[in-house]
Amino acid sequence: MKKVLKTLALAAVLSLGLVLAACGKSNSSASSKSTTVKLGVVGSDNRLWQHVAQKLKKQGITLKIVEFSDYNTPNTALADGDVDLNAFQHQFFLDDWNKKHNQNLTSIGKTVIAPMAIFSKKITKLSQLKKGDTVSIPNDATNEARALELLKTNGFITFKPGTGNLPTPTDIKTNKLGLKIKLLDAAQLPTTLQDVDASVINEGVALNAKLDFDKALDIEKVTKSSIPWINIIVAKKKDVNNKVYKKVVKAYQTQDTKDYMKKLYGKTEIPAWDVKF
Repeated sequence: MKKVLKTLALAAVLSLGLVLAACGKSNSSASSKSTTVKLGVVGSDNRLWQHVAQKLKKQGITLKIVEFSDYNTPNTALADGDVDLNAFQHQFFLDDWNKKHNQNLTSIGKTVIAPMAIFSKKITKLSQLKKGDTVSIPNDATNEARALELLKTNGFITFKPGTGNLPTPTDIKTNKLGLKIKLLDAAQLPTTLQDVDASVINEGVALNAKLDFDKALDIEKVTKSSIPWINIIVAKKKDVNNKVYKKVVKAYQTQDTKDYMKKLYGKTEIPAWDVKF
């Protein structure tokens, strides 16, 4: 009888061991699962997204940041499936790109409003601009228009009656100083500052080039009219309701992100997902 009891006890211990081992294996397998999301960005100053990536890692999501050097390729990469999401553009830029490329990439969340600014290595204030001086601006349709609006706001140019939302240099009616408007790829603007008298530069490009916003000649004011310039996280239309991508948006749109953004960039980037105008 004692021998039978010992045998039963040994069997029970072995069974319990197998159950515990199975549970341990299951937990290990679950914890090792990770979904990778490739996010396309422009520039190399990705400290904010790296901060968000740390939060996502705790949710089993590995955010892989893919850097691009210009505004022309991240949407193509997304459309081709080389990245899953991108975050570098505002709604006007996306609408214009979709129209030109017959695509339907779609915003799935707001990030920041990033004001453009005017920089120079030759003057310290806008009143020092002289007749015939050269001002460079981005050559993509939407940021070109935005830069021209900033020059208009400062009283240098006016537009012809009937000019639409995306003015070009051909829409200029008056140019009191006869400024020469030079169109360049946005990424080239900081590196060619010494070749012009002033340049209107996107915030992200300026930050990546380590330009000092305290020395900017002017910074775009953020008002209700800034809504089309709100930066966005973009996905393919079929992925609008993707649960993992929604988690990426949610991880970005937090008070923690706001606090870290302020620490990194001060007032040069403004959280836009709940901004009140």
